[in-house]
Amino acid sequence: MSALPRVARSPLDAVEFWNIILTTDDAATGLAPRDVVWTHRRTTLYRYRSSRRSHAVPLLLVFALINRPDIFDLRPGGSLVEYLLAEGFDVFLVDWGYPGEEDADMGLEEYVCDELDWAVRETLRASGAEELSLLGWCIGATLCAMYCGLERERQSAVRNIVLLTMPIDGRPSTYAKWVGGDDFDEERVARLWGALPGRAIDQANKMLKPMSNFFTTYRRLWDGVQQGTARREVYQPMAKWIADNPAFPGRAWAQWIRLMYKDGALPAGRVRLRGRRVDLGRIDQNLLVITAGADHIAPRNGTMPIFDLVSSEDVTHFDRPGGHIGLMAGSAARKGIWPDLATWLAERSDR
Repeated sequence: MSALPRVARSPLDAVEFWNIILTTDDAATGLAPRDVVWTHRRTTLYRYRSSRRSHAVPLLLVFALINRPDIFDLRPGGSLVEYLLAEGFDVFLVDWGYPGEEDADMGLEEYVCDELDWAVRETLRASGAEELSLLGWCIGATLCAMYCGLERERQSAVRNIVLLTMPIDGRPSTYAKWVGGDDFDEERVARLWGALPGRAIDQANKMLKPMSNFFTTYRRLWDGVQQGTARREVYQPMAKWIADNPAFPGRAWAQWIRLMYKDGALPAGRVRLRGRRVDLGRIDQNLLVITAGADHIAPRNGTMPIFDLVSSEDVTHFDRPGGHIGLMAGSAARKGIWPDLATWLAERSDR
């Protein structure tokens, strides 16, 4: 389109641009049919309905304590859950819910030793299986690794573990420059807030790439509107998900800041949960680690130490282009990474 017609269309384009932005909250996410299996406190375990289950080992999805697990099921045609169901997997998902001030006392031990452990138990009970696969993303991946690094009754029930853009040592990251110094008192911040506002954590994430998050995203949408290529059904679910920020319980947040960005306690084997040491050397499951080349939230060098720590004999590493979220939820994910993930799981999920 030449310059003059484009200028003439600008008022109409502006209306469309703002309509897309202002109606983002109306976007529907998490549409795959599912049933509640179990609940405790804020946590809910879901099982997705399927008539195509063909793999013996069920799959339990675990997301971070920030943002919502709807990223696994963002929109029809762009849903990892939908894809995995079509591939014959029995898919379960842990939803940590929306913590409030009354949950400020929840620490990492509550999430790992209680909520995740019980979710594993209920997944096995509901599926009738003796083993399962764990797929964790971001902090969810770290929680899964910590879970498998604890000596516990149900540890042997995990056959396969997928760790997706997982931080285990955040000291080389930009976050550490903000919160890793001795002058940053995470315990005091946690006491003041009780539960850290999700929006504050989201703003910190966005400040890692301020131009991209506060300008480029909207510029691309504007250009798409002008060119007639903007896809409301793609833009809105992702924008809605990004803005949906649960609070982070203060105790768990302070523990996370300390072990991830201050003392490198996890790879060093110094993390203890209820008196038991988290030893990543106990991880002997079939292991798939996925890193993203442009990941600024959990940079690749903060994940790589895992390979020197685990005892697994079956270890696979997918290092792909993309960002922390876009790698698995972007427009190229369905053809770029999902088939490889499904194939890896399928080969290790039958009797």
